[in-house]
Amino acid sequence: MRRVRPRVLSRRDFLKTSGAVVVAFGIPPFLGAPLDAAPGPAAVRAPGPIDSWLAIARDGSVTVFTDKVELGMGVSTAFAQIVAEELDVPVRSVSVVMGDTAVTPDQGGVGGSTSISVGAVPIRQAAAEGRRVLLELASARLGVPAGRLIVQDGIVRRTDDPAKGAAYGDLIGGRRFDVTLKASGGTPDAGAVRPKAPDQYKVVGTPVPRMDIPPKAAGRFTYVVDVRVPGMLHGRVVRPPVPEARLVRVERGQDLPPAVRIVTRGTFVGVVAETEWEAIQAAGKIAVTWSTSEARWPAMPDLYTAMWAMAPTTRKVMAETGGVDAAFASAARTIEARYEWPFQSHAMMGPACAVADVRAGSTTIWSSTQHPHQLAHGIAELLGRPADTVRVIWVQGSGSYGRAGGDDAAGDAALLSQATGRPVRVQWMRADETGWDPKGPPVVMAARAALDARGGVLGWDYVARGFSGSGTSPRPDTAGDLLAGQLMGRPASGVDVPPALQENYVFASKRKIGEVVPWPQDASPLRTSNLRAPSQPATTFGGESFVDEVAAALRADPVEFRLRYLREPRDIAVVRAAADRARWTARPSPRADAPRAGLATGRGIAYTPRGNTRLATVAEVGVNRATGEVRVTRLVIAHDCGLIVNPDGLRGTIEANLLQSVSRALKEEVRFGPAGVTSVDWHTYPVLTT
Repeated sequence: MRRVRPRVLSRRDFLKTSGAVVVAFGIPPFLGAPLDAAPGPAAVRAPGPIDSWLAIARDGSVTVFTDKVELGMGVSTAFAQIVAEELDVPVRSVSVVMGDTAVTPDQGGVGGSTSISVGAVPIRQAAAEGRRVLLELASARLGVPAGRLIVQDGIVRRTDDPAKGAAYGDLIGGRRFDVTLKASGGTPDAGAVRPKAPDQYKVVGTPVPRMDIPPKAAGRFTYVVDVRVPGMLHGRVVRPPVPEARLVRVERGQDLPPAVRIVTRGTFVGVVAETEWEAIQAAGKIAVTWSTSEARWPAMPDLYTAMWAMAPTTRKVMAETGGVDAAFASAARTIEARYEWPFQSHAMMGPACAVADVRAGSTTIWSSTQHPHQLAHGIAELLGRPADTVRVIWVQGSGSYGRAGGDDAAGDAALLSQATGRPVRVQWMRADETGWDPKGPPVVMAARAALDARGGVLGWDYVARGFSGSGTSPRPDTAGDLLAGQLMGRPASGVDVPPALQENYVFASKRKIGEVVPWPQDASPLRTSNLRAPSQPATTFGGESFVDEVAAALRADPVEFRLRYLREPRDIAVVRAAADRARWTARPSPRADAPRAGLATGRGIAYTPRGNTRLATVAEVGVNRATGEVRVTRLVIAHDCGLIVNPDGLRGTIEANLLQSVSRALKEEVRFGPAGVTSVDWHTYPVLTT
């Protein structure tokens, strides 16, 4: 593995060496919060009275600062396009600094699929205001009003004499301008410049190649596993063998190199060594005695039955219209069904990794976290340090959506570094990652439909019940939000979040209820947290499956049945678009001439809103009747997310989501026993590969 020595550059150093115009933007409360998140401390924390979003150097290059991070979907390129559009500069001249708490504003991290729809708002506004300031500077230099100037590739020219111009870099000349742009909900005050209208776009909406792909393809990209710090040690953590077991004692064991150090904090047990291999060996050689545990999980085959038997701790009526109970009392026919969704792992391709350098007056963390500023607060509490002494530098990991193991690896590394007084790198193993990452929670769903004598839907009743999707908070801003902190006895700060129920069908009466049932979270290998649109894959699976069952019972075409009960134009449009592109043939399901032996083929459609996005997917599937093997042979999706910044980036994201959806539907299930998770490798937790 090549040696990568990370460069630590402060914003002060950056501005001293570059000479820049700095546009500052005051973030209104909640701007950084996901649209579907409950307000909380992380959601309302602003990055300071003035914080810089944008810098233009003497050579005309542009740097954008954001705490939104790249998870493989190309948002860094999209941010560069947005800024290039507003400033009228080439995309290649824009670089994006992401997730460094010393130089980027606190936007609440990444969550809710809002990096572009929310995270780009202040960036776009700052770039537009920066262009206005630069035009004022050019007006004074070129001797004409700003209205008689144009900008091409970062050069301001007079419209009446294009030979006379000034480059952005020449205009600032090493000087720095602080401009505060006041806004509320992204709308500038009267008199402030507004961003371009979409009909003026030349860069946004075009397929710009992703900026991060060439170095990745050439093997030059720095991932978090590549970070090396001078004097760095290597660490491993030994986890309890069963849930809620407590540490009794640790003995050094035989044949350990003298330099190996054992670190304990409560039930947290770690080893530190000079090399990674020594750390791996040491973790297996130390003799750890654990207490017995009274914790009892339901046997895996009984999980869903047990979930229905539990008394809910939270019950939320998401929607209730009409008289549902009266509709069922008067129904000519009722249809009922139940559905189950398992525990699932984030299953990052490469296990979590982090580097921590804890010194007397400062702490630096290199992590693939999705919430840099929140992780800084969690690490500070874990170490007993002031929050302003902790710096988190985001470095891309192997990809994930939601709260995976990266934050926890950072907590491990921080404790070990504090104990040894030297930088420590912690690299989880595959069994750590799949066994101990926060899991997507299981969900059980019960649906009922009340029908009249003509087959019309009188009532719709849908209950989704699960373990909280935020048992471990998605924002790691307390010590108890980190696995190391929980092993030290710090309680998790997660709150009950019922399963999300998103659909827009209009029935005569409808009730949607989300319930949370209790589950032990602290220091558990089955603690739960956000995983890719938390709970919605489960509830959409259940809800759309039930729509199909009702349509089949009524001998109605599944597409026609959905359109019968949709009213919003965008919902109708995506269902029709997916069906049209898939060349859907209207008929009831199942097909009357379906083969009784050999390969059975079928098709299906599912629709859902996700925030302000609408989508519908058609799947064509083959099932081997002898073996039960399922193969998805074709997928067609209609996806309406509003304004598209980069069509190629969006297309890649959609394709990846489809593949992950197939994997989660057909293959992925966390298996467990009394002693913990048994899905600890790619054999026991398979993912889609072909």
